[in-house]
Amino acid sequence: MGAACTFCGIVAGTVPAHVVLDEGGVVAFLDVRPVFKGHVLVVPRTHRADLGDLAPGELADVMAAVQRLAGAVGSGLGAGGAWISINDRVSQSVPHVHVHLVPRTKGDGLRGFFWPRTRYDDGEAERYAARIRDALDLAASP
Repeated sequence: MGAACTFCGIVAGTVPAHVVLDEGGVVAFLDVRPVFKGHVLVVPRTHRADLGDLAPGELADVMAAVQRLAGAVGSGLGAGGAWISINDRVSQSVPHVHVHLVPRTKGDGLRGFFWPRTRYDDGEAERYAARIRDALDLAASP
């Protein structure tokens, strides 16, 4: 773990975050400066600086979580789809592997790789996180 790694702090519970998934080797939480509200970051529990540092099993766990969360973001937030991306080294604001899962809707105005950022109002982040968690729970129910 990087001593100053914000994501390791979130995983450890020492840095506050709106966690939407915490299981096995993966933790997912809302980005504090989302492109669109409901923007989720998925990280391996173990500190890995870049994609090449992930063991094949870790990569499989992260991407399985991304796949499930894409469905939850769609059903929980009414998104038409998601933009899923990974910055590897360059443009990583936190040097810990993370997958961006950004909810998309037709006509949302996002073009190319321009990443406008927004902020949550008081209590709004927790409401978005709860909607995604609820959708995950519904999808997991028999």
